Amino acid sequence: MEGHTSDRTTLRGFLAKIETQYGRARRVWVMDRGIPTEEVLTEMRAPEREVFYLVGTPRGKIQQYEKKWLELAWRKVRESVEVKLFAEEGELYVLARSAGRRAKEHAIRRRKLVRLLGKLRDLRRKSPARDQLLLRLGAAKQEAGRAFGFVRMHLPSEGEGVTRQTFTFNLDQDKLQKAECRDGHYLLRSNLGGEDPAVLWERYIQLTQVEAAFKALKSELGLRPIYHQLEKRVEAHLFVAFLAYALSVTLKQRLPALAPGLTPRAVLEKLATIQMLDVCLPTTDDRWLIMPRYTQPEPDQSLLLHHLNLSLPAQPPPRIKAQDETAQAVPPRLKM
Repeated sequence: MEGHTSDRTTLRGFLAKIETQYGRARRVWVMDRGIPTEEVLTEMRAPEREVFYLVGTPRGKIQQYEKKWLELAWRKVRESVEVKLFAEEGELYVLARSAGRRAKEHAIRRRKLVRLLGKLRDLRRKSPARDQLLLRLGAAKQEAGRAFGFVRMHLPSEGEGVTRQTFTFNLDQDKLQKAECRDGHYLLRSNLGGEDPAVLWERYIQLTQVEAAFKALKSELGLRPIYHQLEKRVEAHLFVAFLAYALSVTLKQRLPALAPGLTPRAVLEKLATIQMLDVCLPTTDDRWLIMPRYTQPEPDQSLLLHHLNLSLPAQPPPRIKAQDETAQAVPPRLKM
């Protein structure tokens, strides 16, 4: 797709493309809340089409039906996850509560608030000019995100200096407590009536696995940045990155049994110093002796390879090349 393409404009095209390429079937589209519009969801629910979906929903819907939620009992679907079900106008709403997610959201907000309050105290101590204060507050707001809204401030009027009396701030404790009560809750909606809530929750959690896959591809597997200009080279780059991801997943599946406690990234970082190089030596008849060699693993690397049931192959045999061919094929820094 072209750059600056809104997610909300893509769903119709994807629906049509999949149905055209693979035919109609009982598919379930699992999406983040920013993907579909209400108009598209209505089209998907239409009897003549009936495309099934499971999508995250803004928390405002929780407050909209708050009285009905309070009357329902929680149902445990996992050790730390509970759900409530509520049907409305042909849709099934699933309110989920996760203890782990609640602790994570608590920690993120508290960390941002501590950093924000520290910056505010530092600004008041340095007493910059009012215009400079407003600029720095804008940068602090962008960094703090939603946490900025939990701090009440009194700013100096135009022409006033920045002092402890003119620039004051404090936490909005009431607003913070209400937000913390909502932490760990998220709302799903679907037109899959009669489905087991545990199954719906498991399907939605697959999105986190997809996000983790993209994160791995973009970071440790080097999918980005892409410097290629030709489409075929871009596709080749993506293909190699996908193969690397497939190997990473294979490694992830093997680690719990062979080396518990290690992640694929930790293993790759540990083995990264084992590299392949060409040692090039000139001969008396103006040719080059090429000896491909990999670096000898350190003791801790050898131990890791042993636990993973991996063994390095024998060192490749040397080969002879003409001088002009070698000059083009071997980078100067590898010549000896």
